[in-house]
Amino acid sequence: MSTTDRDPIAAAAPTAVAPTAPATSPRQWLALGVLALTALLLSLDVSVLYLALPELSADLGATTTQQLWILDIYSFVLAGFLVTMGALGDRIGRRRLLLAGAAGFGIASACAAYATSPGQLILWRAVLGIAGATLLPSTMGLLRTIFTTERSLTTAIGVWFSCFMGGMAAGPLVGGVLLEHFWWGSAFLLGIPFMVVLLVAGPRLLPESDRHVGGPVDIASSVLSLLTILPVIHAFKEVARGGNLWAAAGSAAYGIVMGGLFLRRQRRIANPLVDLTLFRGRVFSTALAVMLVGGVVMAGISFVSSQWLQLVAGLDPLGAGLWMLPANLALLLGSASSAAIGRRLGAGRTMALGLMICAAGLAIQTQVGVLAGVGLLVVGMALASFGIMLPSTLTMSVMMESAPRERAGSVASLSETSGELGVAVGVAGLGSLATFVYRDQLAPYAAQHPSDAGSVALDSLAGAVHGAVSVPGGVGRGLLEAAREAFTTSLEVVAGVGALVFVVVAVAAWHVLRERA
Repeated sequence: MSTTDRDPIAAAAPTAVAPTAPATSPRQWLALGVLALTALLLSLDVSVLYLALPELSADLGATTTQQLWILDIYSFVLAGFLVTMGALGDRIGRRRLLLAGAAGFGIASACAAYATSPGQLILWRAVLGIAGATLLPSTMGLLRTIFTTERSLTTAIGVWFSCFMGGMAAGPLVGGVLLEHFWWGSAFLLGIPFMVVLLVAGPRLLPESDRHVGGPVDIASSVLSLLTILPVIHAFKEVARGGNLWAAAGSAAYGIVMGGLFLRRQRRIANPLVDLTLFRGRVFSTALAVMLVGGVVMAGISFVSSQWLQLVAGLDPLGAGLWMLPANLALLLGSASSAAIGRRLGAGRTMALGLMICAAGLAIQTQVGVLAGVGLLVVGMALASFGIMLPSTLTMSVMMESAPRERAGSVASLSETSGELGVAVGVAGLGSLATFVYRDQLAPYAAQHPSDAGSVALDSLAGAVHGAVSVPGGVGRGLLEAAREAFTTSLEVVAGVGALVFVVVAVAAWHVLRERA
């Protein structure tokens, strides 16, 4: 079976749809509802965790490094296994893989909710990543199996994508309500009812896809990709937390060596995970870079901003969720308007415009202050969220048009993997930068007032908030104020770096893609 099945946009190609298929039945729309609920869960699961992080970190005693692992291990593992699981679904059937993944996702969610240490939570988040990698390609592939006319398939893809984006928009609000009334584990238990519905309704409503052996699933390439990504990100974290620089250098070197072996294997095997010949085209490489860089910057700034709202502005989880809602609504608005803007300006100019709007939003965030910065932060995030959707919804079509039609499956796999990897690298890379700046700014105050609370405060802002309570008098208040000022500075630095990156990428997108309709 063609690997085009792994992406809904690729599946929507006119040649892939039977022109004489029967009319869509109510049963097919019910099946779509089941698959759309899965998409909703996957997006909710990510955005809810941002708000739960401060509470679970305090409860489990997670360090800053462990917090980053809790967040990004899911995306790392998911990105590493997406293509492998897509190929596995072709071999054993997508419905079978989807139901197996749903069971695994439900069990791992329950175990994560009741984790008693950061290590346990990181482990179960990794298992959730493997299960999530079975859900994404399976739901996308099943849409093509269920909807056999171009019009119905296009509609179904739109519903699926709207549910995914709706979950991102509703995540902060849902998470705020949950964390207002329940403990942090409820953020993980949220997914279990969705998985129960999928396990009960799936066998009745979802057809099984045709099974084709095709090329062998190259497990070695999947393992090599993980051995490339994880050590490099670990090196970022070691440097950020002031760890052993030689260990960080060794970890980065190991990842680079594994990356070289991965690339070498992709050139030699008949069924590579990544088709390297695609990168010879400037248009394809530029569009993919826009997608990857956009994910990196937006994930990093969202992570730091959500922490700032709770730990600096002092909002509870529900309040933080409400303040983040305008940014998520801006995502939906940008997604809805990007096609119309693209038709008027062209793909390249629309991408450049969106990236410049992102840069303007992040420039506003560089002016956030400890006492009166909530409004500026929300306005900046809303602008950046609207802007990022203009290029995000156009990069896939540009990549598809710039690559040979027979390689649509490779393009789809690269787009999904780069999106997940961008989120993971953004949280790890820019999160590490924020940690480095925070520690650098707070270190002079901690040196002047040495105490156990000061040491804990240097590790994370959450530690400073809780540690300041144990220090009597003005010293505790001074420690908390210094920590909040240091974290605000780190937010401003991350926003400034992100703005500069967006300007550079906007210029590149305009230069390379400006002539494309």
